Amino acid sequence: MAKDNNNMAKKPKFNAYWIYGLIGIFLLFLIFSNDSGAGDDVTFTQFKELVPYNDIEKIEVVTNSKIARVYLKQGAADKDIYKKFINNRPSIFSMGNNPDFSIKYLSLDNFEDYLDEVKKEKNLDFQIASDQQDTTFSSIIFSILPFILIIGVWILLMRRMSGGGAGGAGGQIFNIGKSKAKLFDEKTDMKTSFKDVAGLEGAKEEVQEIVDFLKNPEKYTSLGGKIPKGALLVGPPGTGKTLLAKAVAGEAQVPFFSLSGSDFVEMFVGVGASRVRDLFKQAKEKSPAIIFIDEIDAIGRARGKNNFTGSNDERENTLNQLLTEMDGFGTNTNVIVMAATNRADILDKALMRAGRFDRQIYVDLPDIRERKEIFEVHLKPLKKAEDLDTDFLSKQTPGFSGADIANVCNEAALIAARKGKKAVEKQDFLDAVDRIVGGLEKKNKIITPEEKKTVAFHEAGHATVSWLVEHAAPLVKVTIVPRGQSLGAAWYLPEERMLVRTEQMLDEMCATLGGRAAEKVIFNKISTGALSDLEKVTKQARAMVAVYGLNDKIGNLTYYDSSGNDSGFNKPYSEETAKIIDEEISKIIENQYQRAIQILEQNKDKLTKLAELLLEKEVIFKDDLQVIFGKRPFEKSEEKDDSEE
Repeated sequence: MAKDNNNMAKKPKFNAYWIYGLIGIFLLFLIFSNDSGAGDDVTFTQFKELVPYNDIEKIEVVTNSKIARVYLKQGAADKDIYKKFINNRPSIFSMGNNPDFSIKYLSLDNFEDYLDEVKKEKNLDFQIASDQQDTTFSSIIFSILPFILIIGVWILLMRRMSGGGAGGAGGQIFNIGKSKAKLFDEKTDMKTSFKDVAGLEGAKEEVQEIVDFLKNPEKYTSLGGKIPKGALLVGPPGTGKTLLAKAVAGEAQVPFFSLSGSDFVEMFVGVGASRVRDLFKQAKEKSPAIIFIDEIDAIGRARGKNNFTGSNDERENTLNQLLTEMDGFGTNTNVIVMAATNRADILDKALMRAGRFDRQIYVDLPDIRERKEIFEVHLKPLKKAEDLDTDFLSKQTPGFSGADIANVCNEAALIAARKGKKAVEKQDFLDAVDRIVGGLEKKNKIITPEEKKTVAFHEAGHATVSWLVEHAAPLVKVTIVPRGQSLGAAWYLPEERMLVRTEQMLDEMCATLGGRAAEKVIFNKISTGALSDLEKVTKQARAMVAVYGLNDKIGNLTYYDSSGNDSGFNKPYSEETAKIIDEEISKIIENQYQRAIQILEQNKDKLTKLAELLLEKEVIFKDDLQVIFGKRPFEKSEEKDDSEE
């Protein structure tokens, strides 16, 4: 019996589309079948031959179908002359007596005039019934078919918008105002904990208190404290904001409502606000609970800006409802709103005030220690080599987010599999980093020998200057293999600094301009290959002058607007100051360019030797530079050990 019950439980749900399909086929059969029982059509010429026999009893002229139905006298249909035209089989769909045959006419007036003339001329006694309407089944269907199609399309659209299927309940058609939040149940769905979140120690410490609020609210309310209503996670993309929110819900063991800011946006007026109300209603019913809104800037953007057309009124209504709900529920409902964004500067001030998002938690890019922890998490499912050093991998990925590191691990596994290896090795990870940062290698790209020589000296110039100046980033390798949009590249391992001094920025700019300087020193010509270098140094020089106040001529002033309100149209300085800024930027860049030329002139033979080696091998490493240049002049012993590692 239990087995039978299981079989009954697995019985597939009846699909109403089968009924709709059968009805449609049936209607098509009726429409295109000869359902009128009118017999065969005869031509007008044949009709003229039959009229003189005086066997016609009645002719019905149907005006809406441009046909004439012909009824013969009793017994006339048995004559041989009519048998080839007559179909006396009655139709089950006909709406009355069946005519013996029918005629199609073009002009109603001409046809009626002909009948009157032939009736008088031949002294015939048939009746003429004019202005008749077609009452066959197919004509009725054709008349109401447009209304059926309009109603069907309307129902289909409403079901699509409400997410209801063909067999769903009729009430789903009007569920468009319901929340689209996905509920993760604390007993079955919430598997994520803080152990699954590598790094982010500062952020985890902040949100740990939220977990404690949800687990033991009496601990705080008994002393008169109020549970925070909202926490905003702010940080660059891929740093783990969404994962951290899931971990909070998993640790607190409470229901977790997850949705995106765009889920509130709809083409119908009032739908967004309705979904906000429904979301908070559901959360209150399941409190204590967490509402997580990812990419909240989709609806939380500051109101009243650039609203010339009024096109964002619906978004503002949704935001107004969210503000009301967050400040409206009581202190003991145990519902906390968490949100994530990487554009906190554009959020509405009313949304950011205390009482709504009480806490702003910055989720920064991981440092070297946190990157090691993230690597250890993502390396678990991989078949890696036993001697793989996670410390080395974390040093090779400065500035990488958690999502970038996950991508590196996956790309390394794909590269190892492509090469037929049994385990993922160190070189596979280095190739993966190159692939992600620089793009795919294009060894078959057509480059002339002259262009290849120019690229080799350009990259050798970068390597030479970076090796001989004190504060430039340590070189890892140089390549002239085209990768992505570049014809060559020099890879560095930048030092992770919290503060940058003037001499450090100048040395980096000098190394960046080393490529163009090498072209000038060797060929006495320059090319367009330094575009990205010029863009980089121009931004650095502008930041020194107009942002960080590192220029003597401008002084301790900054024209940086951290509020994000600078539209770019109105400069916060005069035309005279703008001229000074441009002159100082040009002076800084030109000084470092001449400095790079001077360094390369003094080491021209070593530059040439390095470029020739690069042309031969296409890829050279730090050890090759050490053979040519010797030890870096400013390198400390501990830095040497780290880099060799």
